[in-house]
Amino acid sequence: MAVSISAVVLLGIITFLLIKKGGLKAAHAIVCTLFGFYLASSSIAPTISKATASLVDMIGGIKF
Repeated sequence: MAVSISAVVLLGIITFLLIKKGGLKAAHAIVCTLFGFYLASSSIAPTISKATASLVDMIGGIKF
């Protein structure tokens, strides 16, 4: 089941308001958003998955 664009916009607005007024930390909102994309298997989830994998590879390639 795909989530419509209007629902995504509505949830984005709610998240923004929670960050500004409710004390939700931006990092928590980002983690929850990424988790939601993985669970939803939306059309953008593969792109986020690839970006996350690239970030992990980049961090893993850092030499100390």
